[in-house]
Amino acid sequence: MATPASGRSPRSDSSGSGAAAGASVSAAVASVRSPRVAFQGEPGAFSEEGVLSAFVAPEAVALPTWRGVFEAVNGGTADAGVVPIERSAGGSVREIYDLLFKFDEIRIAAEVTVPVHLALLAMPGQTLDQIERVYSIAQALDQADEFLRSRPWSVMTSYNTAGAAKSIADKAEMGAAAVASARVAPLYGLEVIANDIQTGAGNRTRFAVLTRDPVPDAWLTETMLAGPMKTTLVWAVRNVPGSLYRCLGCFAERKINLSRLESRPSRGVRWEYVFWADMDSDPEAPDCAAALASLLREAVMVRVAGVYHRAAEE
Repeated sequence: MATPASGRSPRSDSSGSGAAAGASVSAAVASVRSPRVAFQGEPGAFSEEGVLSAFVAPEAVALPTWRGVFEAVNGGTADAGVVPIERSAGGSVREIYDLLFKFDEIRIAAEVTVPVHLALLAMPGQTLDQIERVYSIAQALDQADEFLRSRPWSVMTSYNTAGAAKSIADKAEMGAAAVASARVAPLYGLEVIANDIQTGAGNRTRFAVLTRDPVPDAWLTETMLAGPMKTTLVWAVRNVPGSLYRCLGCFAERKINLSRLESRPSRGVRWEYVFWADMDSDPEAPDCAAALASLLREAVMVRVAGVYHRAAEE
């Protein structure tokens, strides 16, 4: 059954007096308290940097898993969540899209891009020659692979960059180092023994801001509201020849660009897939509305997972 293309964030609605009243309510709510924003990992994680970049004076809440972030937002114990959705060096974080599909009342309300600068952290007084073991998440180890291969270290994965640093500090583990952000070092009493160890200068991680309820504009930093609108949507095609071709034609015929397109297992039917796309348009634009209406006629399911401003890039 087709699902109506819905899910637009009400804060992006700029129509008439209703929008003005909504903006007044949002401003009033935002002035009362700071938002509770959940992220995965430990204080100092890149996800926390995403929280601090996206929100004005947030109460950042560290949780151990991505699912935990979704559950906190879905259950109302957090006003919003920030999760990595795409890495410039590694592509989409597919588990996040699977969770977005499962938690169908959660929407992407905004996105923020965080530069990834990696450092090697160790207990005070340690030198590179004394290090035997290096810990971090697989993605960070991969991004620092060229540096790490320069020495015969044992490289081991951890659940989080800041978590790897915290573990070394908690155990006062000598001969060990963590690959993490340099800002983690003073949080856990460690020292930076090598800086900017990532390969290349253009590493970025794109984070999604997750919500169930509208996010007051006053909670977000100005840069979060400055870019052009984009839409994330997911659809399922009919299992007949040419169905995906006709779905993509709904956008091509109206000259609407899809800046990202990929498939994921449907999780409901074996060997069938859903398609995720980022559309460089707003569903309220006439051509975009027509494209979505056409897509609804061709696809067996369409869901808009978020309408928000494109993240600013450095």
